[in-house]
Amino acid sequence: MSVTQQQVQDALAKVASPRGVALTNANVLSVITVTDGKVFFSINVDAAEARAWESVRAQAEAAVRAIPGVTVAMIALTAERKAGAAAPPPQPHRHAHGVQPVSAHKPPQSPSSPMSKQSEIPGVAAVIAVASGKGGVGKSTTALNLALGLRDLGLRVGLLDADIYGPSVPRLTGIHEKPQLDDNRKMIPISRFGLAIMSIGFLVEEDTAMIWRGPMVMSAITQMLRDVAWGTLDVLVVDMPPGTGDAQLTLAQNVPLKGAVIVSTPQDLSLIDARRGLAMFKKVNVPVLGIVENMSYFQCPHCGTRSDIFGHGGARHEAERLGVPFLGEIPLHMSIRTTSDSGNPVVASEPDGPHAAIYRAIGTKVRDQLQGVIAAA
Repeated sequence: MSVTQQQVQDALAKVASPRGVALTNANVLSVITVTDGKVFFSINVDAAEARAWESVRAQAEAAVRAIPGVTVAMIALTAERKAGAAAPPPQPHRHAHGVQPVSAHKPPQSPSSPMSKQSEIPGVAAVIAVASGKGGVGKSTTALNLALGLRDLGLRVGLLDADIYGPSVPRLTGIHEKPQLDDNRKMIPISRFGLAIMSIGFLVEEDTAMIWRGPMVMSAITQMLRDVAWGTLDVLVVDMPPGTGDAQLTLAQNVPLKGAVIVSTPQDLSLIDARRGLAMFKKVNVPVLGIVENMSYFQCPHCGTRSDIFGHGGARHEAERLGVPFLGEIPLHMSIRTTSDSGNPVVASEPDGPHAAIYRAIGTKVRDQLQGVIAAA
């Protein structure tokens, strides 16, 4: 059944604003996008009134979800501060040397802290982020093969593709189907390679331009975390968008991350951005599990000659300088690229090969740091 904008507007007309005005007449709705049963829009209010509007957002979401044919409803509450309004008081600066280990991870819990809104995902023992300071370093390929490496260690693993602007996991896994809904109208992750997998790319066409404002990104990531029936997992690996923006902050504020893996290439430009990623996770009190040097070197498959195309060892030296673990080197190799492009990642397609062994070794170092968290679940 095809869902129309008029159906959405009719449903929203039955939802009242805090002042009792119908939502469609409150002059707060953005453009409503309806595509194949998926509905996206935002409610734009002043920051001072955001708390009063949160229940309205929830009612609007419930009203839209109740429309026959709606499979996904992503509704963001955009709270913008008026010019001249006072900013929130700054948080006290904490001096720290290096990055805290997982065992020392204690998110700030004062009522004024955004981290006070963190809550665990039921059934998921540990959520970890795979991040990079810039694009093009092979972060998504690393996230997928790391998840498979953790699977090979006997863990129950999920993979969330939170790269909202450029989801790569559908192509890397060869998944083209749409997720179904369970009896609680939660999305059921798609099972492939022994992983529970979810991606925003499963909900939109591959060539669709994801032109979303920050609040829409935040709402989408929150729903991908909370409105998915993840089941029982030891580790949920989250493939983050590159950079240090809304998506990273939303994840850190939404769930108590047990750690982050930073992916970089050896070259100086990539390392500069990797430092920014490390600094961001330190600021939001997320322990860094370590740095991976991707595209570390090229070894000719014909003559065996090794070439350090992007330099070599930069990520290891950066890890030593910052006092965080160095997780390993992944070479620039044709088989990693071709298996990724074909939707059959190298750890799954060549499990006895040297590259699968590298990813499993990295997974072992990550698992060892999470051992206490996983065992306590």
